Amino acid sequence: MTDETSTYRKLLDLFHHRDVPYRLMDHPPEGQTVRASELRGHRLSAAAKCMVVTVVGGAAAHRHVLAVVPGDRRVRLKQLARACGGRSARFADHDVAEELGGTVSGTITPFSFHPDLGVVADPALFEERELYFNAARLDRSVAILSEDYRRLAQPEVVAIIQ
Repeated sequence: MTDETSTYRKLLDLFHHRDVPYRLMDHPPEGQTVRASELRGHRLSAAAKCMVVTVVGGAAAHRHVLAVVPGDRRVRLKQLARACGGRSARFADHDVAEELGGTVSGTITPFSFHPDLGVVADPALFEERELYFNAARLDRSVAILSEDYRRLAQPEVVAIIQ
């Protein structure tokens, strides 16, 4: 079980402690990227779509990463596995994704607050000036500048989209 309130608080605390401007947007509960983007009123490419992925084999042995891609794109699991030093990758089991993401599916943020979850972002994500994502809640989203996201999250930036 996850405590989405705790992850929400960690997210806002991160923004406050690092003096990062952000906007909160309340909307009807929604965890699907396409629908949430419509509710928030932005292009799908500006959504930071987040997926917890299990990478196996090779130098990685067994590792979990948070893959962050533009909302209008799909992650290439084989490419992600290679970038992480593994032989293959698959979407993490539901319970594992929620435990490592610190919140329920559909609300996982593009930030990792778990020591066993690294962040990998596709460079196309940074083509957008501003990024939007659920704020560890189905009924609230956040918008921040992509350059602020990159500075705060410090993701490994690798081409991982189709």
